[in-house]
Amino acid sequence: MTKVTIEPGICGFTTIVTASSEDQQEVELSVATGCEAVQKMMQTLGNSFDAYELCLVRPGCGPLFEYASEHFPVHCGCPVIAGITKCAEAECHLALKKDASIRFLDA
Repeated sequence: MTKVTIEPGICGFTTIVTASSEDQQEVELSVATGCEAVQKMMQTLGNSFDAYELCLVRPGCGPLFEYASEHFPVHCGCPVIAGITKCAEAECHLALKKDASIRFLDA
């Protein structure tokens, strides 16, 4: 099992993602968030995904991004989908576990 916390920024909708996979191909996701758009996405798409179709696609592709492009409010900078994908990647051994971040620097 792999678990991540995503702090998306000013919206304050901290998201907790848990991924589990027995065969590193099919991944089960549990996503807890206060964001209604993400909640609805997961309700619509379900919690079971082919890891390769979810993770090993071009940026902006795959089931999460395809859903978001049609149904999410305009906000392309949201890191939640990338965080969900990173969690699934690590659980399925498609990427190593390593924290990622975005930090604002004073100019």
